[in-house]
Amino acid sequence: MQAANSNADTLATHDFVTVFVGETMFGLAIDRVHDVFIPAGVTPVPLSPPEIVGLLNLRGRVVTAVCLRRRLSMAPRTEDGAQMAIGLEQGGETFALIVDGVGEVLKLGADTHEPVPINLDARWRDLTLGVHRLDGRLLVILDVDAILAFATNNLAAGAA
Repeated sequence: MQAANSNADTLATHDFVTVFVGETMFGLAIDRVHDVFIPAGVTPVPLSPPEIVGLLNLRGRVVTAVCLRRRLSMAPRTEDGAQMAIGLEQGGETFALIVDGVGEVLKLGADTHEPVPINLDARWRDLTLGVHRLDGRLLVILDVDAILAFATNNLAAGAA
């Protein structure tokens, strides 16, 4: 009976929305993604953490815009052009994750999945669930809960 269960696990697939920050490809679990849109009319928030780009209006809701590039401590964007946003929900609030581009939805199985590599950038380890090796590319799977938990971490650090 146990062999059948482990076999089912290897056949399980997961869907990921691919996003890009520079040349790096990241994956977000599709069940966490609510919207894909072009952010417009972002209002800066004074004294906010650097990851927060500002607030925007998404169909009548005030949404906190978070820059994935800054959240991952990546170099500032050098190219011009439209950015994209991924709408995510966390704890009853809506967030817009600002990225350089959005790719396709990939259905991936356990055969390409690997745990977080030991040589992955230390700034990314706690924000990552693992990786998938795909035809010469690496898809880094992001932990949405950890990506959006930065405000809680900053508050806890400030209270100590």
